[in-house]
Amino acid sequence: MSTQVILLERVEKLGKMGDVVSVKPGYARNYLLPQKKALRASKDNIAYFEAQKKHLEAENDKQKKEAEKLAKTIAGTKVALIRQASEAGQLYGSVNSRDIAEGLSAATGEKIDRSMVKLNQNYKLIGLFPVAVTLHPEVEAEIMINVARSAEEAKIQAETGKALIADDRAERAEEQTAASEEALEEVLEEGALEAEKERQAEAEEKAAETAAKAEERAAKKAEKDAAKAAAAEAEEAAVAAEADEAAPAEGESEA
Repeated sequence: MSTQVILLERVEKLGKMGDVVSVKPGYARNYLLPQKKALRASKDNIAYFEAQKKHLEAENDKQKKEAEKLAKTIAGTKVALIRQASEAGQLYGSVNSRDIAEGLSAATGEKIDRSMVKLNQNYKLIGLFPVAVTLHPEVEAEIMINVARSAEEAKIQAETGKALIADDRAERAEEQTAASEEALEEVLEEGALEAEKERQAEAEEKAAETAAKAEERAAKKAEKDAAKAAAAEAEEAAVAAEADEAAPAEGESEA
């Protein structure tokens, strides 16, 4: 079951001001309605929106222009956040949206609320990370947070644009990957050699078996041919013997 609401401002992946959309009841109850981003799409509320539409649009345009001006001020700001971390760059804790909002407010002098900071998850490593800040439903600015273990380390990362620990980890990861690939190639090469040896041995065994069968067939054929020849000679000898017996003896005259 869904709930229909009328949007009072643009909501990402949902719609623009004035759109009537269907959402899950919990999303409407826990976020859209209390944040005054929407009203339930009843006849009275739709009529109210239509009556206030011009005023709401004018107010939205005003807020958008102010947000665009603020975006130009804070866009590209590098916010240094000093945290304790291990030698491997793992933070003893994490950096959340509140930390970033407070750091950005201190760096720019502008009031930034934690709800403006868009995070999918908290940061738990040393390094440089781009972060989007939503100043208005239609206006965003990207800043860079510089998470380091000291002000000196943050300065080096800011100047080089590289994360010190992250680079070391990346290099080690590349080395480990290369070593693994090399070892895998060796294993595959050894396996290929073994497979080739087995293939050759099987081929030789098969060839010997074929030769033995051919030799056996040849021997049987020769034996059969010899038997045929002997039978033919015996038959010829019998015929000759019969002929000799039928011929008149020497010195005998015909009766």
